[in-house]
Amino acid sequence: MSIVFMGTPAFAVLSLRRLAGDGHQIAAVYTQPDRPAGRGRHLTPPPVKEAALALGLTVRQPESLRNSEAQAELAALGPEAIVVVAYGQLLPQAVLDIPPRGVLNVHPSLLPRHRGASPLPAAILAGEQETGVTVILMDAGMDTGPALAQRALPIEPTDTTGTLSDRLSRLAADLVAETLPDWLAGRIEPAPQDDSRATKAPLLHKGQGAIDWSLPAEEIWRRVRAYNPWPGAFTTLDGERLYIWEAWPLQYEAGQPQGTAVQLSEEQLHELPAGPVGAFGVQTGRGVLAVRVVQREGRRALPAGEFARGARGLFGRRRVSP
Repeated sequence: MSIVFMGTPAFAVLSLRRLAGDGHQIAAVYTQPDRPAGRGRHLTPPPVKEAALALGLTVRQPESLRNSEAQAELAALGPEAIVVVAYGQLLPQAVLDIPPRGVLNVHPSLLPRHRGASPLPAAILAGEQETGVTVILMDAGMDTGPALAQRALPIEPTDTTGTLSDRLSRLAADLVAETLPDWLAGRIEPAPQDDSRATKAPLLHKGQGAIDWSLPAEEIWRRVRAYNPWPGAFTTLDGERLYIWEAWPLQYEAGQPQGTAVQLSEEQLHELPAGPVGAFGVQTGRGVLAVRVVQREGRRALPAGEFARGARGLFGRRRVSP
């Protein structure tokens, strides 16, 4: 009984390795084509491709699964089921109809919450205290199929999209490894989602990272976390983009215009969780945002205390996002 695995980013690698390690016969691994990356724009294989080749698996990288030739090639593999983990393409009904036991999709949210392309940033932006992984039986909708399994995971106050993705990738690998055998053996009854509770998590775009200092410190803090590692939360300093990678909201007012950098007292510094030494504050629409790690565009990231020592005249100057 063979399966086909579809996935592309690092998030999907552990699931692939787990299924292969559990002895599932993987007829082929489908992933996105190699894309230009880095400053040299060299063609770079997706993480799933590299993992699949290391496992000795067959890799296929069609530009689309919407043409009949690609669909016929997939059907010829005769998979009993297809497992999808962040593949990056919507699958047409013709593909969903190929495997007798359907297409299982591993989605990193507690569906029906956060259907769509960016569920992890969406959960952080919403201020939620937990998220998780849901395995669904795919249908033609966007993450609307019935659920086969679901497991929750707490969102820590220091979590970013990057750290949450790492933790959820491990949870996803465990859950799909437990769910697939039970599903193939007919031991799971699909549970329809409650569409009345559904929310959407649309694709992020680069401009969303611009910080609006009129917002409350807590909301900006959530954006800093949600947009790390991409697109990054940023403001401007001397006409250059300045990324803020770590921050913490403080419930006090500096009495300065919004967007003004201010020094923090020793007492305020002690309110911060463990992390980089030193920080500076920025007055927001409500409260002060303690900035902990920053990076000028094109340079390396620095602890904010070190950055502040080298940024002459930083305090008392107003910063305006582009």
